[in-house]
Amino acid sequence: MDIRRSILWVIFTASVIFLYNSWLRSHGEAGLFGQAPSVTASAPAAAGSGVPSALASAQTGAPGAPGVAPVGTASAPAVLTNVRTDLLDLKISSRGASVVYAGLLKYRSQEDSSKRMVLFDDTPSHTYVAQSGLVGGPFPNHETPMTLVPGPLDMGSANTLTVSFASPVVGGLQLTRSFTFHRGSYAIDVRDTIVNKGEVAVQPQLYLQLVRDDDNPSKGTHFYHTFYGAAVYDSGSKFQKFEFKDFHDQAKTVQASDGWAAVVQQYFATAWLPQPFQGAREFYLRKLPGGLYATGVMLHLPKIAPGAQEQAQQKLFVGPELQSQVEGLAPGFELVRDYGWVTIIAKPLFWVLEQVHSLLGNWGWSIIGLTILLKLAFFPLTAASYRSMARMKAVGPRMTALRERHKDDPQALNAAMVEMYRKEKINPLGGCLPVVIQIPVFIALYWVLLSSVELRGAPWLGWIHDLSAKDPFYVLPVVMTATSFLQVKLNPTPPDPMQARMMLIMPLAFSVMFFFFPAGLVLYWLTNNIFSIAQQWFINRKMGVPEFSSAK
Repeated sequence: MDIRRSILWVIFTASVIFLYNSWLRSHGEAGLFGQAPSVTASAPAAAGSGVPSALASAQTGAPGAPGVAPVGTASAPAVLTNVRTDLLDLKISSRGASVVYAGLLKYRSQEDSSKRMVLFDDTPSHTYVAQSGLVGGPFPNHETPMTLVPGPLDMGSANTLTVSFASPVVGGLQLTRSFTFHRGSYAIDVRDTIVNKGEVAVQPQLYLQLVRDDDNPSKGTHFYHTFYGAAVYDSGSKFQKFEFKDFHDQAKTVQASDGWAAVVQQYFATAWLPQPFQGAREFYLRKLPGGLYATGVMLHLPKIAPGAQEQAQQKLFVGPELQSQVEGLAPGFELVRDYGWVTIIAKPLFWVLEQVHSLLGNWGWSIIGLTILLKLAFFPLTAASYRSMARMKAVGPRMTALRERHKDDPQALNAAMVEMYRKEKINPLGGCLPVVIQIPVFIALYWVLLSSVELRGAPWLGWIHDLSAKDPFYVLPVVMTATSFLQVKLNPTPPDPMQARMMLIMPLAFSVMFFFFPAGLVLYWLTNNIFSIAQQWFINRKMGVPEFSSAK
């Protein structure tokens, strides 16, 4: 038993230390074994400083020097147009028809519950906007003044709402951008109509970009972190994530024939989702002046003859990463709910959690229900582990006697222990494999509970009003720590007094982080502990082994 316990605790401790160190390093924090790379932040600049240049791979056919992207000369201050749907409160700027504010009507701010959750915003202290425009010549871009087309601005009782802006003729082109909102959806249909009113054929490029500063909105702790940064997806390279600290002044570009670009944070995402069309596209990631970062995609449009027009369709997503909203919106878009390397396990786990919730109607009870289902599913493996532990506990006094008898002869002690294990049909490592098999499943469930926006603001009972926030009175962490000690008492006590004391200290050491974890995660671990205790107690009783051990 000493060997098995030592191996398990060494593996578990080393795994926790290295995983924690990786989280710190990957999120710009100081690692346990050295300092993370430093990130220099500067004051935000105006959002209009990020007009991209036409990418070198394009043949624009525009008059003048290729690759020129002039900034529009907007002398008048921008006018903000308020647009309201059943889910969103938006402000669209007359400067380039950029979305400069997006408040989520169904979600409250974690910092101040009296305020709504805001994604897009453009203030002196914070910049996060959605921009688009044309490059490849002196064409309308996100700096160009645009005029609101008269029409309704409030969805009211309608199922759809369309708001349009028209640009003046710049470089022979006029751009009309139409936003169509749908009831119950955070995905906005955006249609760009480009009319060539000049005398020569042109081939512009359409850019769609998200520009923001590096103010991380995810409120984790030093004990857990979630990803925050840019994400790009295409059918070739699949889902790729990039932290803003890795952006450079020279744009990183990725050529593709499909895909989308997004900025993701815990629970929420914004994304440009271009619809399929014949032209190629290139994704770009770039650091802008003033501490801003651009995540975007450049679409290579067909050549537009004089008097002709071209339309480009795309979606702008701005909202929570609800499974019902991101599933099927675009290929691979459900991956913004980032479960990491356990995605293949986490996705079906969340599906089961949803089914349990459809029956119970409360996410707290659903977490408990799913944990019980997992404990039942793994009961045969768990029972094998607990039976092995029970046998080890039953022979504990005999093992202590052997140690005392052969304390000066290690070889004789090992031979006697091997013989005792053979006679009693005990495998000292018999409980390891069942535990190892279950680890990926429970890690996946951990990420499901940490990444699911469905739990944000969801109450359980009594004092737990938000399963995504820590327990305000620390009741769940205290009870969970107590159950961890109880589990230790149910296990065989190591004959070595030092090992016995370490077994009592370990639950306290690992329970500290749970005081800062979201209540939903602590509820899951507490439920898991309680049912593990019940299973182990049942098996101990069935095998006639004393329930509790006393540490020496």
